[in-house]
Amino acid sequence: MASTADFKNGLVLKIDGQLWQITEFQHVKPGKGPAFVRTKLKNVLSGKTVDKTWNAGVKVEVATVDRRDMTYLYRDGSDYVFMDGETFEQVHISEATVGDSARFLLENTVVQVAMHNEAPLYVELPVTVELVVQHTDPGLQGDRSTGGSKPATLETGAEIQVPLFISTGEKLKVDSRDGSYLGRA
Repeated sequence: MASTADFKNGLVLKIDGQLWQITEFQHVKPGKGPAFVRTKLKNVLSGKTVDKTWNAGVKVEVATVDRRDMTYLYRDGSDYVFMDGETFEQVHISEATVGDSARFLLENTVVQVAMHNEAPLYVELPVTVELVVQHTDPGLQGDRSTGGSKPATLETGAEIQVPLFISTGEKLKVDSRDGSYLGRA
């Protein structure tokens, strides 16, 4: 059990038999009335987000979530195979659990896998990943960094928007959370 004073981003709570992760929280002390805590919660399994307000000092059940560094090895049918770096145990994780992270997942990438009761909950990639551009239309004379953007297909098959001066074969830094171009690597 944890109090609302123990809330922090990333903490996983067990509410009504479901696991919810705190993505945002704010302690509010109004001039009149008791203090309370506003939170934005994300369902770990479905990805649904809700806003919930708690009275200050309320006790909430905390779920034990074990975050482990694992290396992505290969894809096996609809599953992704990861290896624990300490025990060398291989874990098969379904496509649904990996989710949108699969767009930027390269072999031998080290990721964090959150486990609860030995069941994988979600896969968290590093914030920035470096990927090579497989294909993009060639840039033309006069293309500048502030001029606009064009689609580019990366080595993982993901398609992102890049500046006009980027060409095929270049290595880029990409934000794995939203797929935005950050710069050349």
